[in-house]
Amino acid sequence: MTRNHTAANRIDTEKAGTARGEEVRGKDRRAVRGKRESKKLRRRASAQASSGQAGGFKRGRALRAALLLSLLALLLSACSGGGAAEKSASAQAAGSGGDKGKELTIAEPLHSTGYLPLYVAIKKGFFGDLNVKAVTLTGGSAHTNAVLTGQAFGFIGGPEHNAFAKAKGAELRAVVNVVNKGNVYLVARKGVDPGGDIASFMKGKTIAVSQYGGTPNSIIRYLVSEWGYDVDKDVTLKEVESGAIPAIVQQGQADVAVVTEPVLTQGVQEGIWQEPFYNVPQELGPYAYSTINIKQDSIEQDPETVKQFVDGMKKGLEFLRDNKEESLAIAREEFPTMSEDLLEATLNRSYEDDLWEFSGDITEESVKTGLSVVRAAGLLTDDSIGYAEIVDTQFAK
Repeated sequence: MTRNHTAANRIDTEKAGTARGEEVRGKDRRAVRGKRESKKLRRRASAQASSGQAGGFKRGRALRAALLLSLLALLLSACSGGGAAEKSASAQAAGSGGDKGKELTIAEPLHSTGYLPLYVAIKKGFFGDLNVKAVTLTGGSAHTNAVLTGQAFGFIGGPEHNAFAKAKGAELRAVVNVVNKGNVYLVARKGVDPGGDIASFMKGKTIAVSQYGGTPNSIIRYLVSEWGYDVDKDVTLKEVESGAIPAIVQQGQADVAVVTEPVLTQGVQEGIWQEPFYNVPQELGPYAYSTINIKQDSIEQDPETVKQFVDGMKKGLEFLRDNKEESLAIAREEFPTMSEDLLEATLNRSYEDDLWEFSGDITEESVKTGLSVVRAAGLLTDDSIGYAEIVDTQFAK
């Protein structure tokens, strides 16, 4: 990001100013200085993390420090030849073209096969001279906060996050669609029979789901409400990190899990749960589940960059639609530890459930569904916020 390059340049300037006539050996001095700066950032991140300032925008301070540390480590690694930070294949591809243009960071809440259009666009060079990178920031609203604090150009997630931000006075807009179905499935632990009456089956069940504030959590709260139940009385939500859900179910601590791909297929293959008894993509229909969201300021101040980025995303979506085999090959690079059969099964399910919006368009119907979900879940109480306040499709047309 531009801000990180500025920080790196400031470090070099400070070194030059304190050289006091010595002949500075560039690489060694940058490496030493980098270690000092990294230690400072670690101490700051640690202090913020231990200060007890949890939730919402406050928690973004520690996450910003962690993001700054991560990106600084990449810069220092390139300069000093030290150990490189782990990067996704798409990030490596973005950085392999030598001197490129403006750097844009897209914050993602997890590295997901659902976001394959973004990785494809990066790998295929569809963003032109824009240097686009995906950075994974887990935990609550970390990806949203990265944009609000200027650490990222955009984030990938539901446009309801723009509504949450607007309710607090911030202006974000969804500019291109990616995942247009609720990429969530309900599965029952192996040996547990859901039967034919899902509403009756769900009463009294313990449900493993990702943490409150995330879309899967909102969807299960919405569904419980639709089935006529009280989420605090008629079911038990066991809210954990997404990666812990399989173990929770396997240990018998939950009867039902709310999962996404590839965890869904992996759990089926490992005998943890059965095939989904409730398919949200099919049941809820068009649902703006994951869009690319940016600051309103970016649209007003740099529309050319926004247009170039959106055009690149649309090319990535079209490529995914028309070139399944090569898209699978790119997915293999992005998810090298995933078995071949698991990856293929995951992508096949995504195609079958029409997961992606290949045109990039964000319809009012799809956003209305998402807003209904978060309002039913009690996450959004401001009824005045609607499609026009959180979406701008001028670049996707």
